[in-house]
Amino acid sequence: MFPEARISAVLSSLARNAGERLTVADILSVLRDRAFALLVVLLGLPNCLPMPPPIPLVCGLLLGLVAAQITAGRPTPWLPNALLRRSVPQDAVDRAVGRALPILQKLERWSRPRIEFFETPIALRLLGVVLIFLALGLLVAAPVIGQIPLGVAVCLVGLGLVERDGVIVLAGMAVGVIGLALSFGFIYAVVSGLEAIF
Repeated sequence: MFPEARISAVLSSLARNAGERLTVADILSVLRDRAFALLVVLLGLPNCLPMPPPIPLVCGLLLGLVAAQITAGRPTPWLPNALLRRSVPQDAVDRAVGRALPILQKLERWSRPRIEFFETPIALRLLGVVLIFLALGLLVAAPVIGQIPLGVAVCLVGLGLVERDGVIVLAGMAVGVIGLALSFGFIYAVVSGLEAIF
């Protein structure tokens, strides 16, 4: 399900896009048969920087759909046409890629296949469930900066799957717990504030 590929090379090709906006269909055309893991990284990447709505919302919806398919054991991703037409500004992609590439390249040099359990079908499905929770966190994250820990977590999980490195996957899950706590803490604060008003 997760063929070997270098994420840094894929990101560099996306940053070279000549248009003003990059659609989800454009991203999938670059990924081709590189499947779910790279798509997970790309959906997490925009959220590693301060981003205005609706970028976290769109990424969260797409990630939830992709994660559900991983959980179901699908061999390749499927997205409806309405989502394929969604787009993000090319300059936002360029900024995210420019900041992420040096870090990703260092992680790629350091990573190696570790903790083989994460390569089993059962483990991959469990990670799909983890990604569903991270996607839900993106949907309710505080505006502009609240999604950053979740974006980092999603990228680490995806990178760990690409590199077959369970240590990176576990690091992503740990960051994800922090991100989820912050997101749902934000929702709790908003609800409590509304209850106090009304």
